[in-house]
Amino acid sequence: MKAAMSLTKPPSQMRREIEEIPVAVERLVSEGQVGILRAAVDIIARDPRFAVTVARGSSDHVCTYLKYCGELLLGLPVASVGPSVASIYKAPLKLDNSLCLSVSQSGKSPDIVEMTRAARRDGALTVALTNDGTSPLAAMADHCLDIHAGPERSVAATKTFVTSAVAGLMLLAEWKGDADLRAAIQNLPDALDRATQIDWPEMRAAVAGKNSLFTLGRGPVWAISNEAALKFKETCQIHAESYSSAEVLHGPVSIVEEGFPVLGFAAGDQAEGALVGIADQIAAKGANVFVTSDKAKHAICLEHVRAGHVLADPIALIVSFYAMVDQVAAERGINPDAPRHLKKVTETL
Repeated sequence: MKAAMSLTKPPSQMRREIEEIPVAVERLVSEGQVGILRAAVDIIARDPRFAVTVARGSSDHVCTYLKYCGELLLGLPVASVGPSVASIYKAPLKLDNSLCLSVSQSGKSPDIVEMTRAARRDGALTVALTNDGTSPLAAMADHCLDIHAGPERSVAATKTFVTSAVAGLMLLAEWKGDADLRAAIQNLPDALDRATQIDWPEMRAAVAGKNSLFTLGRGPVWAISNEAALKFKETCQIHAESYSSAEVLHGPVSIVEEGFPVLGFAAGDQAEGALVGIADQIAAKGANVFVTSDKAKHAICLEHVRAGHVLADPIALIVSFYAMVDQVAAERGINPDAPRHLKKVTETL
């Protein structure tokens, strides 16, 4: 037994951080509540008519997720603003009576900080989500919400993506006063712990030897599709493209051939049937299609965890994806902790 144990390859830093996600979310739920309530009270008092988001990379995928959640939960229009509008072009924006949500794990990127400063100047109430409460972004915003992820050393963001998404969802739940969503968030650590144990071996087998694939989503879970495509590129050097299931048949499906891998993310919401229908159509064309739903007729159902609320479902799905993609990288002989050409903190102007 000892000899066998000595031959076992230790888990990657990325895998260790994936396993820390449930604890990090539990810490956020218990320790981050006061700051989130304070921001929610201010937002409710100001009653913004629309919101803008400021972010890049994985943090921008968090913003896409929160955009859909905010629009569905609150009827609040949400749009992404390019940081270069302020940092490069120095253009003012008409942001009176709005909310600006800036997301950055490090809180150090000059363009994110500058866009936040400009938004505050131009009339927005500014809220920052960051893993560093002493960062320039934290100092610039009206409210800083610490995501409580703890240290994240792997280049690929996992804990910080999830805790940023949960912190934003907590803010929306308090803003709305949604008891069902609050309860689901309280139960998220247990759901995410179960999600870490799922790693989709059938999907891993399908991408073996493949260098191109599609990921699909619709609504809030489209943000998870975007994050998954980035992680395939970042950790596995696989060219992955993310599409809304409403868009993939408008041209991109032309490159699908026999055995082409497709990963469809479906939450248990109103869009599940539509996404599964598209997944089945693509599977009928010969693609190797997998979907996180038991409603598919031709696509292959992947094991998945539902999180007690349709807006929380996407968070459980990305955790299982992370568990899978870490193994895909290892199977391809790639160290997911140190992707080539990348570093942990990227500072752009």
